Amino acid sequence: MAEGERQPPPDSSEETPPATQNFIIPKKEIHTVPDMGKWKRSQAYADYIGFILTLNEGVKGKKLTFDYKVSEAIEKLVALLDTLDRWIDETPPVDQPSRFGNKAYRTWYAKLDQEAENLVATVVPTHLAAAVPEVAVYLKEAVGNSTRIDYGTGHEAAFAAFLCCLCKIGVLRVDDQVAIVFKVFDRYLEVMRKLQKTYRMEPAGSQGVWGLDDFQFLPFIWGSSQLIDHPHLEPRHFVDEKAVSENHKDYMFLQCILFITEMKTGPFAEHSNQLWNISAVPSWSKVNQGLIRMYKAECLEKFPVIQHFKFGSLLPIHPVTSG
Repeated sequence: MAEGERQPPPDSSEETPPATQNFIIPKKEIHTVPDMGKWKRSQAYADYIGFILTLNEGVKGKKLTFDYKVSEAIEKLVALLDTLDRWIDETPPVDQPSRFGNKAYRTWYAKLDQEAENLVATVVPTHLAAAVPEVAVYLKEAVGNSTRIDYGTGHEAAFAAFLCCLCKIGVLRVDDQVAIVFKVFDRYLEVMRKLQKTYRMEPAGSQGVWGLDDFQFLPFIWGSSQLIDHPHLEPRHFVDEKAVSENHKDYMFLQCILFITEMKTGPFAEHSNQLWNISAVPSWSKVNQGLIRMYKAECLEKFPVIQHFKFGSLLPIHPVTSG
């Protein structure tokens, strides 16, 4: 079968790193604005954006309710996220004078900080145990900042990096693509929304009405890809409450819109100006291309976001190697 021939066998070096790979604890490398050039030329940048675009292609035209393969690794990742969700229930917000940034979040985060490696070890097979400390760093970076009690696209990027690392060590595979977005990332979004609501987290580096969204970006990219060539839903429909309420269970983009309308009051055009402008774009493929350009410019090429990104052996700072 032609399709089978294209995919490397499970034990190929492309999917499973050599046992001799030296895993390292990721650390920050982008300390000043001029360092941004180093990031844009890095293997990490190429692999990260490649991962985002591969998933973008994988979910194109598919509903969340589409019938896709769910591997054991995917199930284990969902179970990990279920644990984080349960810890929120076990850590209710505390009474405090300030309305925002509930300090109970720090208690919740301390538990994750302590347990992250054990959680990741439930997903990673024992022969790859050496990778756990490196991969776990990205999970700890993916849920917000415990000092500032804020959350933003840099934290979201750390979760995508966490998933990318799991692909690089062969825990997640080519045929997990749809499930990575629809099952794992979707569950991650649910948990992040619960964190944001429960602990009244501040948006990290929010651009207010001029940003796309206070907290997320990737679900708008992948969500717009889902809607490409939709028979009747056009970009103009996502500002229509009826269209959103009838279709949000199928489309990540519309789930994001629903969450915004639940969290914000007043006219949509005022509280979410960028999204309002996007609703005037004629096609979903144009929306998708525009959002990818915007993501690069507004997130991946912004020093305040990337200064926090950590680099290790799986997402290295060294320049792209050819071949």
